[in-house]
Amino acid sequence: MSASKQKNTFFDELSNKLDSLREQGLYKFERVIASRQGPEVTCDDGRQLINLCANNYLGLSGDEATVQAAIAATEEFGYGLSSVRFICGTQTVHKQLERAISDFLGMEDTILYAAAFDANGGVFEPLFDEQDAIISDALNHASIIDGIRLCKAARYRYANNDMDDLEVQLQAAADKRHRIIVTDGVFSMDGTIAQLDQICDLADKYDALVMIDECHASGFMGATGRGTHEHHSVMGRIDIITGTLGKALGGAMGGFTAARKEVIDTLRQKSRPYLFSNTLAPSIAGASLSVLQRLSSSTELRDKLHANTAFFRSEIAALGFTIKPGTHPVVPVMLFDAPIAQKFAARMYELGVLVTGFFYPVVPMGQARVRVQLSAAHTTEQLKTALAAFAQVGRELNLIKYAQ
Repeated sequence: MSASKQKNTFFDELSNKLDSLREQGLYKFERVIASRQGPEVTCDDGRQLINLCANNYLGLSGDEATVQAAIAATEEFGYGLSSVRFICGTQTVHKQLERAISDFLGMEDTILYAAAFDANGGVFEPLFDEQDAIISDALNHASIIDGIRLCKAARYRYANNDMDDLEVQLQAAADKRHRIIVTDGVFSMDGTIAQLDQICDLADKYDALVMIDECHASGFMGATGRGTHEHHSVMGRIDIITGTLGKALGGAMGGFTAARKEVIDTLRQKSRPYLFSNTLAPSIAGASLSVLQRLSSSTELRDKLHANTAFFRSEIAALGFTIKPGTHPVVPVMLFDAPIAQKFAARMYELGVLVTGFFYPVVPMGQARVRVQLSAAHTTEQLKTALAAFAQVGRELNLIKYAQ
């Protein structure tokens, strides 16, 4: 076969696979927003929609104070560093942000990454080898899974949030030098909160370390928004925390790992995504620093978010929809069928509400849903309007029998 024919075959195979995804209702479409991120957005077709599918938990992504902090940091420190941190890419604003994250989370030190995916991708390989064991929750984020794959440590997996199975895996790994339990603090598809109090007790029993990914928790979980370790009263018992600046903490991009100084120093020396990626933009560092200062002085946004969450969860269940139980602002409205989830999201768009259908492989086969994500910026009237749209589409697609 000639080189040109081989290329054509390659592209034809990709086209066929994409066509298959479309036929199965599994193709993911992207909505294009022509405005700031917020509780309402304007799409490129000019439609204004109530936005229920952003990770903008505290409403800070398009917040004017956040924007101005980013502008101020840009004016002071420039657009970018054109470098990695250890060459000439570390500015005072990066060190200030690392200190602020450490203080906020109750950890000794912090290292910044270009993305949270990089934080999870770069944490395991420098710290663990074939003498060690990583014991990971079955529903951990893809970035954790990929990070573990890069490491030579033995891998154990326990059923999601199942403490009995976790103990079984800890016993199976008893002969390893070091053992670390790794879990999402909050599982983003279900809104389930990890049982960190029980996890820490098992870690103490079996002399294991504990790592949590706080991407869907930092800023609003716990009495003062420190995270799931505050929510479960285990601050001081968690060894490694990874998280993002791209959700509640401003919503741009950037990730971090917080831990004891020995851990962070090791990552600065050996973590490949840190060593070989450009420094986080000064505008993001400066805006994120301002967000942390704001959250440390008041719980107003956190309190509003949880009030919105309680209201929406109660009302959507009263309409007759099946939702995953919990208290987190991620509210999975279960539809179970992938094409139905696509149709549901498309009809909601027509009615002025932006939601996204989730289906395999993002969630297990047969567990398709639209995932609602509440924000502190949503008004009660916006949520009531969205609920009315849910009721209408639910009746149209014969998913609910009635709506109150």
